[in-house]
Amino acid sequence: MPQETTVDSLISVTDDTFSELVLASDRPVVVDFWAEWCPPCKMIEKSLVELAREFGDRMVIAKLNSDDNPQATRRYQVMSLPTLLVFRQGEVVGSVVGSRPKIHLRQSLSLHAGL
Repeated sequence: MPQETTVDSLISVTDDTFSELVLASDRPVVVDFWAEWCPPCKMIEKSLVELAREFGDRMVIAKLNSDDNPQATRRYQVMSLPTLLVFRQGEVVGSVVGSRPKIHLRQSLSLHAGL
């Protein structure tokens, strides 16, 4: 499965790779919709890196730059950044909108991913 590392253990997803890396994944995938100009997006990045390490092989955490990848952003009606969408078997099963503390992210992502 091709993946491009962005920050340590997070993978980068684009409009072109979304189907392969997210929808076809056999593991739950969290997609962080973000943008360079978004300060709250930068605030949660460290927590996402740490959570990716904690979850290990049980979950994939990916980043998608919304400005560079408008198709996925429109398809999933992402209106606010950061937005985290949790996918299982190609379907959105949960979301977290806005910057949240790491403990909240851990609980929400675990719950939505069924871990």
